[in-house]
Amino acid sequence: MAKRDYYEVLGVAKDASDADIKKAYRNLAKKYHPDLNPGDKEAEAKFKEVNEAYETLSDSQRRAQYDQFGPEGPQAAGFGGGGFEGFGGFGGFGGVEDIFEAFMGGGFRGQSARRNGPARGEDIHVEVTLSFEDAAFGVQREINVTRDEVCQECGGSGAKKGTQPTTCTVCGGTGQVQVAQQTILGRVMNVRTCETCHGTGHIINDPCPKCNGRGKVRRSRKIKVNIPAGVDDGQAVTMRGEGQPGTRGGPAGDLYVHLRVRPHKLFRRENYDLYCDIPITYAQATLGGEIEVPTLEEKVRYNIPEGTQPGTTFRLRGKGIKVLNSNAKGHLYVTVTLEVPKRLSAEQKELLRKFDASLGNAQHEKRKNFFEKMKDAFGG
Repeated sequence: MAKRDYYEVLGVAKDASDADIKKAYRNLAKKYHPDLNPGDKEAEAKFKEVNEAYETLSDSQRRAQYDQFGPEGPQAAGFGGGGFEGFGGFGGFGGVEDIFEAFMGGGFRGQSARRNGPARGEDIHVEVTLSFEDAAFGVQREINVTRDEVCQECGGSGAKKGTQPTTCTVCGGTGQVQVAQQTILGRVMNVRTCETCHGTGHIINDPCPKCNGRGKVRRSRKIKVNIPAGVDDGQAVTMRGEGQPGTRGGPAGDLYVHLRVRPHKLFRRENYDLYCDIPITYAQATLGGEIEVPTLEEKVRYNIPEGTQPGTTFRLRGKGIKVLNSNAKGHLYVTVTLEVPKRLSAEQKELLRKFDASLGNAQHEKRKNFFEKMKDAFGG
């Protein structure tokens, strides 16, 4: 298959300067590099083509021959006779980390250095179960937390007191090494964690006897947690800096106390409002009067009007849950239900019949309206 024009491959004019050719090559090499396009055969082919074009046009002598004879001229033999040495042989680039380093001011080596710098400790997650009342009013709990802590014997260095860790001679203290890997496209340079120092960048020749060179010791501690009033099931209290310690001078993680709230026997909660169902008698619903209503703090008296219908809901302001970080409170919604008496005596049944007979349609408007609608629907 005939080769494409090298200038066309790089997207530059035939009179392009060396700087323009180099700039075009870098952009295309970054775009089609196999490390950035794993498994993409088309990208691999374009990357090879771009490198081939740059190999010729970046050399003034080979470029002159190319301009005179074209891609099948004498310079082609030089390429085919051993010029291909893998990715490291084209333009001075190795693996993808070299391309990023050239184009992005540090790339992978900058990231490698950061990996060996201060690192934040991991967060700790614990679960605490609360009663409904403790969640509503707030409570202080003492919890056991097992975590790593800086070894006081060695100050976290991991080395025996009076000694110091030494710099790893294999990675030079970076914690990472470059490894060459031969692929079908050539030799690729990869960055891996140093196996000698396990990525720490230093070697402990005389480890601390208390922590065995870890620089940390495992301890269980009791920590007091202030749980504010108004928390709900599924929420969490965050304690900054109470998690696992950081490494290489990094900050400690956080402690997350996840809350589970047990249900209440009487109340159900929606946000900061409470809901409660209270059964009343037929006489109370008919005559109205004062009923006893429970709240989370105390029992209160509430007057229901005469002729209260079953399912009516009343609102008691400010008798709900305290709003988090506020002095405001939710409300208590009380729904009355009618309890129909069972197992009446003969005398009670007779009295009830007489009472029912004494009532006219005026006292049963819903019943009256229902039968009028039924007559209209069915006639007669």
